[in-house]
Amino acid sequence: MKYSRYCRSLLSTPASEVDRYPKSHHSGADMCVVDLEDSVPHRDKENARRQAESFFTAPSATATRCGIRINSVTEPDGLRDLLALRHYTVKPDVVVIPKVESARDIEIVDRVLHGSCPTTRFFAVVETPRGLDNARLIAAASPRLRALVFGAADYSFDIGARLAWDPLLHARARLVNSARAAGIDVVDAPFFAFADTAGLKYEAALSRDLGFSGKIAVHPRQVPAINEAFSPDAELLEKARRVVAAGRASGEGIAVVDGVMVGTPFFEAARRLVEEFGTNESTALPSVSGSQQ
Repeated sequence: MKYSRYCRSLLSTPASEVDRYPKSHHSGADMCVVDLEDSVPHRDKENARRQAESFFTAPSATATRCGIRINSVTEPDGLRDLLALRHYTVKPDVVVIPKVESARDIEIVDRVLHGSCPTTRFFAVVETPRGLDNARLIAAASPRLRALVFGAADYSFDIGARLAWDPLLHARARLVNSARAAGIDVVDAPFFAFADTAGLKYEAALSRDLGFSGKIAVHPRQVPAINEAFSPDAELLEKARRVVAAGRASGEGIAVVDGVMVGTPFFEAARRLVEEFGTNESTALPSVSGSQQ
């Protein structure tokens, strides 16, 4: 299994707020997403669907990876979104699929976009109890699926839990395991108190340590802190290089690095870190063609 860091930060912008598109593109987020779902009232869906195409054709859009969050494919608006995407001049890099509850939801998107959006990848948002139960099957539903995304707000409201880290730890851990077992990324839910930078940094560190590969931003000001949390500092990257070197020198046997005994799992983790971040800058990202699919 090979991981490649694809999305540390995902910033969502309402499709109806066209004046905010440039700020999204220049936010520094690894992925900028134009949203047709929760942030757009039902009466504005059709107009937002048309406006969203300009999110991908603007000159600034070429500088970043751009995606679109559609409505649920179990609703008419979700199917209208998919049909509209087939005719966009510039196709999204990623389609974010909300409220995924079964592998069939992914298969529907795959079938509708087959041929018209051949390079588009999918992110599946798991935000219901049924979705979490089926997370393992969802994660393996399509080779075009790049990540699972945790929808903490909807999930917590559905099960009657407090929207906080501790009550949702079990759900997060299950989602991470399902995604990693399928060899794909997993993105954590937003930290909604966008003015609380310290709180964001604390929760992002917890997410990273649990195995998440990135986190959603609800405001551009959150992007730098999220990118930093999900990128190794120079000291950690240098240690990873030493572990890789020790593994080679020992023939993948037991070695000692900085007074710590390390073996195969340490070598693999260090190699993965160097592959993800050890090229030039920690912000360097692999291309879509470098997918772990």
